[in-house]
Amino acid sequence: MTTWQDTIARRLRAVHLDTIRNQMLVFAVVATLVPALAVTIVSHRQNRPPSIGDQVAPELRGASADAAWDIDQWLSDRLRDLRVAATAYAVAENLARTQGSAEAVGRLRDYLNSVRERCPDCEGLLVLDARGRFVTSSGGRMSGVQFSQDRLTTLRTSDALVGDAYWDAGLGKATLALAVPIRQADGRYVGALMAKLNLRSVADILQRIAPTDSGDVYLMNEQGRLILRLRSSSAEVMRTKVPPATAQALIDREGTTVEYKRADGRAVIGTLRRIPALRWAAVVEMPRAEVVRRAGGSGSGLGVTLVLLLAGAGLVTYVGVLLVRPLERLAGAAAKVAAGDLSVELPSAGRGEVGLLTQVFKNLLMRLREREGQGELERLSVTDALTGLYNRRHLMGTLANEVQRSRRLRRTFSVLLADVDHFKQYNDTHGHLGGDAALVKVAEILRKMTRGVDSVARYGGEEFVVMLIEAPIATAAAVGERIRARVAAEEFSGGKMTVSVGAAEYPTHGDTPEELIASADAAMYEAKGGGRDRVVVAGRRADLEKEGKRRRKGEA
Repeated sequence: MTTWQDTIARRLRAVHLDTIRNQMLVFAVVATLVPALAVTIVSHRQNRPPSIGDQVAPELRGASADAAWDIDQWLSDRLRDLRVAATAYAVAENLARTQGSAEAVGRLRDYLNSVRERCPDCEGLLVLDARGRFVTSSGGRMSGVQFSQDRLTTLRTSDALVGDAYWDAGLGKATLALAVPIRQADGRYVGALMAKLNLRSVADILQRIAPTDSGDVYLMNEQGRLILRLRSSSAEVMRTKVPPATAQALIDREGTTVEYKRADGRAVIGTLRRIPALRWAAVVEMPRAEVVRRAGGSGSGLGVTLVLLLAGAGLVTYVGVLLVRPLERLAGAAAKVAAGDLSVELPSAGRGEVGLLTQVFKNLLMRLREREGQGELERLSVTDALTGLYNRRHLMGTLANEVQRSRRLRRTFSVLLADVDHFKQYNDTHGHLGGDAALVKVAEILRKMTRGVDSVARYGGEEFVVMLIEAPIATAAAVGERIRARVAAEEFSGGKMTVSVGAAEYPTHGDTPEELIASADAAMYEAKGGGRDRVVVAGRRADLEKEGKRRRKGEA
């Protein structure tokens, strides 16, 4: 702070101007002297009213920005729904078996129909294989859902394709095609899920954000061709083009108002806002005659506006002198806290509202530090210190919750119990550090080969348990085989390593966490007895009980 600023601040404090309220009261009195001077200076310059477009610019900008935002969110929601559908086990697993299997094709078609029923904008869905060949589709009209082979090839490295809007004569609606990749759990591209969407929801958005009854809202593509219009949606609309000069003027001055004449000769004022993800633009228009009517008498208020601006400038200057610096320090500290740095220290800000705000922030920071410490303790209590996976205690609690949920919803899930083969020999040969490194690598493989909704835990020693949500035993066996193959192919510092995997399904192989683990354990020991490096599915419950008694007798 400079010398003159410090002098002013000391004198203001001397008259008890520590609080913002007192400061505003004093400067409100001072600000009443400004209008007379301001009117004297600017009165002779008020020879013309402000630009007509300035009267409606905020409204048009707001409406066009709202349209672009809402439509972009609509597209994001539809793509998210498609990606969720494409990651389901029913898609990837059945697509891998469709070659020569009518049953797999049927299951895939049933799943597409269930997705379509949950999607109000979906007219139909279809699945292509990795070569772009048609596999199956849901009900509904799928005409026009086409992408070139070159564009489909880009799905191998991208996450979505967005087609061009077109008029579907059979449906009598404007439609749009989307496509997302279908990938296996290991990330391998196996096909594409495509959807044909009607643009009814987009039309509703235009209806909702229309500025006035006489205003208009429409969407156009990069070539200036219309897609939808507020009060009409037809093939004729989609064949209409905005005059090139008008379209270019709107694009060049995006976000600002432009005066022009429409193709029908009507003078309007409009604003354009791009929607990059769709390569569209939203244009909001208002008739110039209505804008002129609204602007009537605006020139008489110019003096008042200038006076208020000058008064506001004086208040802002004062606030900048006395308050901005401590508030900037507080804002900088808040930014560091938001970035995760809780080691921030704040100096005292004295009395008044800023001082109180600083003290409140300090108290909040102290509580955040305490909560962070508690959160770290909670994380350590449910995770394995070596691998970072969930520990046995957390696994059993999660299994109990999933049993209750699956029993209530009458659904199934599966568990895998994987045991590292000959681990004791590996550990004795390469030492505990080498054994620990191998367990960490196996844990990372398990984490990568399962979905985010699944639960992976270290059960104890060299044993790991994977809980596969809403996965039948056939899916569990396939996941277990992928895990087994990945571990067998991995390079460990001590050479090759394999795992034996047992799989069990709720409620077929047990209706409690303990019974499920016991069933998977028995199957895993069967895999050990069969030569290791293999996946075995649990047998019937009676066989499992017999095997458990035999093992307990042998251990005794």
